[in-house]
Amino acid sequence: MEYLRTLKPIFTVTQHWPPVSRIQARYCSKLASAVDTVREKKKTVDKFKSRLSSGPSFQDFVKGLPANRSRAADEEPSEKHDYLSEGLLMGNSRKVYFETYGCQMNVNDTEIAWSILQKKGYQRTAHLSEADVVLLVTCSVREKAEQTIWNRLQQLTAMKRKRLKTHTPMKIGILGCMAERLKMELLEREKLVDVLAGPDAYRDLPRLLAVSDGGQQACNVLLSLEETYADVMPVHHAPRGHSAFVSIMRGCDNMCSYCIVPFTRGRERSRPVRSILEEVRMLSDQGVKEVTLLGQNVNSYRDTSDEQVCGSDATKLSRGFKTVYQTKRGGLRFSDLLDQVSRIDPNVRIRFTSPHPKDFPDEVLHLIAERGNICKQIHLPAQSGSSRVLKAMRRGYTREAYLDLVRNIKQIIPDVSLSSDFISGFCGETEDDHQQTLSLIREVGYNVGFLFAYSMRKKTHAFHRLQDDIPVEVKQRRLEECITVFRGEAERVNAALIGSTQLVLVEGESKRSAEDLCGRTDGNMKVIFPKEDVHVQPTAFSTVPISVGDYVLVKILSANSQSLRGRALSLSSLRAREVHCRTPPEDQRDEHVAHTQP
Repeated sequence: MEYLRTLKPIFTVTQHWPPVSRIQARYCSKLASAVDTVREKKKTVDKFKSRLSSGPSFQDFVKGLPANRSRAADEEPSEKHDYLSEGLLMGNSRKVYFETYGCQMNVNDTEIAWSILQKKGYQRTAHLSEADVVLLVTCSVREKAEQTIWNRLQQLTAMKRKRLKTHTPMKIGILGCMAERLKMELLEREKLVDVLAGPDAYRDLPRLLAVSDGGQQACNVLLSLEETYADVMPVHHAPRGHSAFVSIMRGCDNMCSYCIVPFTRGRERSRPVRSILEEVRMLSDQGVKEVTLLGQNVNSYRDTSDEQVCGSDATKLSRGFKTVYQTKRGGLRFSDLLDQVSRIDPNVRIRFTSPHPKDFPDEVLHLIAERGNICKQIHLPAQSGSSRVLKAMRRGYTREAYLDLVRNIKQIIPDVSLSSDFISGFCGETEDDHQQTLSLIREVGYNVGFLFAYSMRKKTHAFHRLQDDIPVEVKQRRLEECITVFRGEAERVNAALIGSTQLVLVEGESKRSAEDLCGRTDGNMKVIFPKEDVHVQPTAFSTVPISVGDYVLVKILSANSQSLRGRALSLSSLRAREVHCRTPPEDQRDEHVAHTQP
């Protein structure tokens, strides 16, 4: 209130005092006092105005944007903080330990965050006991994922208290979706966290850690309409470098009623093509054999950074699909990017995840069919088999449109492998809706699936407009029924591969036996086979050991719902794929199954 009283004269009309000659002498002492008060107030106001005029302007609060210009699209953003010396921003060899939870995007986020910290002199450790900074890269898609983080924070806080007595104080940070969604709770609940950084604030990590060193909690969870980290080259930590994830876009505009992603990761924005191609070339030069393109809605990619090649054509959707947003125009599309990426190295496999069914126009499907190093595997999240539930989910398609798309995919890519996501017990789901989901699973025939019971998330359309009215036990029962049907269909689909020869990219030893190796087929199915020397070529006599990152031809001998088993024949390459990897005729396949079953 003192400030308000001081500022009041600025906003009021100056009072006109009566002429001195008309004032009686007996009031002189009071008048002098009043005049002094007014002068004192005026002096305070003038002083305050002076401080305002010499203080920071609006531009001082806009990071990296000088008053006379905006930052160009390809210009590296400023990371200068005038109130912190460069020395305070340096890691000084402090050790950082990462724990990553959730989807592949979080794996890529970890690589981006580490790249930023590494440049500031931090070191990475694989041992929690050595860590000076512990950063958890988190997920908010389901309540169970968040509860896992809360439990982990309790454990880390107990460790931190012990460290205070013997070592340099340990800092705990939360990165990613949970930081954005639960910022206040994370900062206030028992003071478990020192640093919070949302998905678009990783560049700010050095400053946040410097602030936390001063004993304060530091937080930046602002979402961006532009941030793609295009100029940050991730530090990949794939096993021996045989595969890598490359982020091509961030955020999501679909606004499905159950999904928290648009609220934790913001609107869609795509990374420039030239930046993506540069990273893929670098990975190819390092010997990486498989690259997975990542995005929340990866096949809605649309690069508008180069106005000369953007055009104005409307984005094409799968037939019978629609969106909640207006049709987007211009830009290089996903088919353009996929074409250019696949041409970099014909012996590097290209995958992509996670797509939306609406963004599969025919040109994308024909490119997948024609290009030998683009995997013939498509993730096609259905979420439900009921048109009524799909409408409530705001998915933009009906059951019939989805099945038409499946038929179109199988016609253009005959050997395609399909995977999907399903949610059991969404708001208002009836038993009939559930049965329609089961029938869809049977009709399509997926070999991989990700199935979950519905978990309502705050901020979503469903949270504000729908009722989470399905009892937990009903959700769980329906989920178990979906899993049972899914496994049965997956086993049937996988059994069709028995007798075939599959090209497998070797990932390492099997988790269950050091005597076996494991890898993945073009269709993303796990294959387990004995660790034996193989021929260098199918017709060669010399043999060599199998190494991680090798392409190996494997004869499939048995199958279940989750994996294939076989025997390695020889080393190979993607170029030899069409010659060797064929599914046997039906009569030969049945005969082989009979001989290989116990």
